[in-house]
Amino acid sequence: MKIKFKLFALLLSLCMLTGCLYGCGDGNSSTESGQSSTENPTVIDPIDYAASITLDMDSSTAKLEVVDIKMYIDGDTTHFHVPSGKFDGGVLKARYLAVNTPESTGKIEEYGKAAATFTREKLSQATSIILESDTSSWEADSTGDRYLSWIWYKTADSNEYRNLNVELLQNGLAIASNSANNRYGSTCVAAINQAKAQKLNVYSGQKDPNFYYGDAIELTLKELRTNIEQYNGKKVAFNGVITMNNAQTVYIEDYDAETDVYYGISIYYGYNLTGAGLDIISVGNEVRIVGSVQYYEAGGTYQVSDLSYRQMKPNDPNNIQKLGDGKAPAYVLTDADTFQNGKVEIVGEEGSKTFNYAQLAMNTSVEMKNLTVKSVYTTNNEDSSSKGAMTLTCEVDGVTVSVRTTVLLDENKNLITADAFEGKIIDVKGLVDYFDGSYQIKVFSMDNITIH
Repeated sequence: MKIKFKLFALLLSLCMLTGCLYGCGDGNSSTESGQSSTENPTVIDPIDYAASITLDMDSSTAKLEVVDIKMYIDGDTTHFHVPSGKFDGGVLKARYLAVNTPESTGKIEEYGKAAATFTREKLSQATSIILESDTSSWEADSTGDRYLSWIWYKTADSNEYRNLNVELLQNGLAIASNSANNRYGSTCVAAINQAKAQKLNVYSGQKDPNFYYGDAIELTLKELRTNIEQYNGKKVAFNGVITMNNAQTVYIEDYDAETDVYYGISIYYGYNLTGAGLDIISVGNEVRIVGSVQYYEAGGTYQVSDLSYRQMKPNDPNNIQKLGDGKAPAYVLTDADTFQNGKVEIVGEEGSKTFNYAQLAMNTSVEMKNLTVKSVYTTNNEDSSSKGAMTLTCEVDGVTVSVRTTVLLDENKNLITADAFEGKIIDVKGLVDYFDGSYQIKVFSMDNITIH
């Protein structure tokens, strides 16, 4: 009997001990995957991994000091001016090594704008920027147009360079992209794990406060163009006629009878659409566009992007839709003085607004006649798809108007050069465009230029 009692007491003690081990903890003894929580511990004193590695200017890797920034693209892509002779045109298009930030251009993803803003803010404060390759030569990415780079920068507050690639990772603004297989691989992996442990941004499991999660706002192109800032970052839906397709961008316009004005906007479809989706946005089609309004940094204007088409669900309200075909650009006959100096007053519910004519007519089709070509500038950058494109400085009735062409070819596919236009009087049909603070007319085909 005593033996049974001792055995019972021993079992009871074991049960109490087991209960204490499993019941007296913090409630986080395992993750949802069933793995021990010690594999993803809470970070009490986070490490600044971006400063934990140093730039070795004596290493064998290829390096370039940046002259300045040509263009911010998104969180992991920036175009830099570099010393002439190093790259054609003196521009290196850098795709950041080891990181993949959420999309914020053709496709809009959660935390994409946050990543793009972070990169811009860091580099805009830099007093010096050094680009480094992972090897002794510059290696192109899968596009063949961008070069894989480590981005080092320092500010006026520090003499030490920080690594922006790692900084994006440690702030949870990028996911891994072959992050372990490079010269700073162990640091990259540690930065990612810390961001996960801290549940930062893309690893937070929380909604992005700057991402629009609502349904598309139904409106007209007039409402969009006259209140464009109000819709920045939001999903919108509107109708119009596709007038032009160039460089993965289509242009759309719509007539408003009340104001007797055409309104338009550019739509960047990028690589999001294929097959039936591309057919819908063919030139001449009347369409319903559903997409996100975004500020296009490179052009200094607004555009619509993030288009989608689910062929198996043609009635999906988020789909672009074809409404008709056989349409043509309006090519509104416009005089130079109106183009440069005209004003248009728009009366709305909150009062009236006054716009410059060209600002309001942005991306719509216009025609202008009897322009005297005073001079011609030709783009000559070897690495540019615009090599051979021209800017014609024209004058009519004492008013100067710029006409920008794409690369123009004659019927035999020969390049048309400046001597075809210099000193001539021309009529043009094109779209209202914006470049370097000024409005211009952009012409896409020699068929849209008449030489007198």
